[in-house]
Amino acid sequence: MTMLAHVRIVEVGPRDGLQNEAGVVPLADKVALIEALAEAGLPVVESGSFVSPKWVPQMADTDQVLARLRRKPGVSYPVLVPNMKGLEAAIAAGATEIAVFGAASESFSNKNINCSIAESLERFAPVCAAALAAGVKVRGYVSCVLGCPYEGAIAPAAVARVAKALSDLGCYEISLGDTIGVGTPGRARVMVRAVTELVPVERLAVHFHDTYGQALANILACLDLGIGTVDSAVAGLGGCPYAKGASGNVATEDVVYMLNGLGIETGVDLGRVAAAGRAILKVLGRPPASKVAQVLAKRDA
Repeated sequence: MTMLAHVRIVEVGPRDGLQNEAGVVPLADKVALIEALAEAGLPVVESGSFVSPKWVPQMADTDQVLARLRRKPGVSYPVLVPNMKGLEAAIAAGATEIAVFGAASESFSNKNINCSIAESLERFAPVCAAALAAGVKVRGYVSCVLGCPYEGAIAPAAVARVAKALSDLGCYEISLGDTIGVGTPGRARVMVRAVTELVPVERLAVHFHDTYGQALANILACLDLGIGTVDSAVAGLGGCPYAKGASGNVATEDVVYMLNGLGIETGVDLGRVAAAGRAILKVLGRPPASKVAQVLAKRDA
């Protein structure tokens, strides 16, 4: 199979990135970041989550974020929802797309959301049904697809089963997440091939963290299998609070630069993404993890 001519990038920085910050990012800065990313041409900008503020205080103001956001036509602003209470809050705040978050590892599922994989799917079933009945799109995440901080390597068949279960619940797309960033291109390809036996490749996305510097290579390996959607985070924001030492998501700047070099269309303006990254990093007080962003910052200084 050859690579597609167009790849859709799902920007996860404002949620998956900022939720792992030690401090709470001011509301105005979150809104400015999301709007800047949408203006840069990103078709999907994950904008927050309706989880317990006790566990993720950084996302406690997601309802206010959605209220203040100037939504760009054609752009989707999904939010993470763990249960019915979260769904009701999301719908009340005007969300038109949600995401549910499962795992391919029993240990991670229990540590992360305090239930088994089977129990998590039972919990998501009424959430997905209610969302779809309300005209809200549902995306599914599978975490730990290439490794777990508690169990080590994860069998590709286990990933495929969870992906199929989420697809059966009505998720239009399943994002396969290497949560702790231990994957390599060969393992990534084996995992994706296993999942495509149960879920069409057109309904899959990949979500790589860059802990061992393998994220771009993993993405490239999966694009060659027909994957057409890639999750990434501006400036490489993020990590995993349950995975010690895990670094951030692959940087959107690095992904766009690579895809540009391959002649693959994304519709994303690299310069604008880099500027959005510099702005939020100034708020956070640290340099970018992205090598492309570092070069552009020096060039544009």
